[in-house]
Amino acid sequence: MYQLTWQKSSFSTGGEGECVELADGPAGHVHLRESDRPTEITTVAPGALYGLLRALKADRAPALRG
Repeated sequence: MYQLTWQKSSFSTGGEGECVELADGPAGHVHLRESDRPTEITTVAPGALYGLLRALKADRAPALRG
């Protein structure tokens, strides 16, 4: 079984339940989870994640803001 190595976002505050974590997976996929729900994992292709991050940085993703 493949062992994921999780890394916290550099923008996480460090408090419990406030961290986004990423891990590289097999076949080039990227796994995401929130630290307060470690068993709920989302798997995405790197290109899709890059596109989302680029849109957020450019403030073009208003539907994702609360």
